[in-house]
Amino acid sequence: MTSDIRTITAGGVEFGYLAAGDTGPLALCLHGFPDTAYTFRHLLPELAAAGYRAVAPFMRGYAPTAVPEDATYQTGALGTDAVALHEAFGGDGDAVLIGHDWGATATYAAAALEPRRWRRAVTMAVPPPVSLMTGFLTYELLKRSFYMFVFQTPLAEIAVTADDMAFIDGLWRDWSPGYDAREDVAYVKAALREPANLGAALGYYRAMFGATPPNPAYERAQAAASQVPDVPLLYLHGRDDGCLGVGLTEDAGAHLGPGSRVEVVPDAGHFLHLERAKAVNRLILDWVAR
Repeated sequence: MTSDIRTITAGGVEFGYLAAGDTGPLALCLHGFPDTAYTFRHLLPELAAAGYRAVAPFMRGYAPTAVPEDATYQTGALGTDAVALHEAFGGDGDAVLIGHDWGATATYAAAALEPRRWRRAVTMAVPPPVSLMTGFLTYELLKRSFYMFVFQTPLAEIAVTADDMAFIDGLWRDWSPGYDAREDVAYVKAALREPANLGAALGYYRAMFGATPPNPAYERAQAAASQVPDVPLLYLHGRDDGCLGVGLTEDAGAHLGPGSRVEVVPDAGHFLHLERAKAVNRLILDWVAR
């Protein structure tokens, strides 16, 4: 994998991205919060060795990707970005889509919106939307989700930037206990250091709770985001996830399409693909094997 960041314009947004492999079907890898495209640094070369053209963009608003002119961060926009990136990279129906956290949310939306573009998909750490909503209002999950409610307030930018963005260190420490996240956190802080980029990342959560109105340009994609994707999908969840408890996986399989599977990864937290890279890479590679 090259560490050089390349750029491509898709759907009117200039994306920075990392890549490995120059030929083969597209493998599009989407990161979440608080994270960057570097989260896939262990997976990209493995996908390339398996014959894929592996690409990991920085999501909209995460530097060096541009802050979109429409300032829209709803789920439908994220799914639309994935479809636009598929188009921009010249993907075909043999492409695979892999997403973690918000990238998982984008994956559900893109797979439901344009299923013909993706042969298989993988999501990690955020279960299907219907499954997530059934458990969201429990005391335990509401307690873990305190940050989402902080992000709805004007205090969010102050809280996150204080003490060299120590808030981000704290989330990684809570969500993946015992994992040395120093390298990953440094990448995140670089991507969100500018106020416009941090505002974009917080905008995902503000759109989620309706603090920002939905953009009618994404109406079709937004509707698709709540549907069950008609693409075989592997869902992976760390047993020790400190962000979203493993109990949310209990009915996840009921909200996935035919041929899908749910797998709980032992000894792993929220960032399971970093904590247990070899095991998770093997699960993903076996799933997308052609």
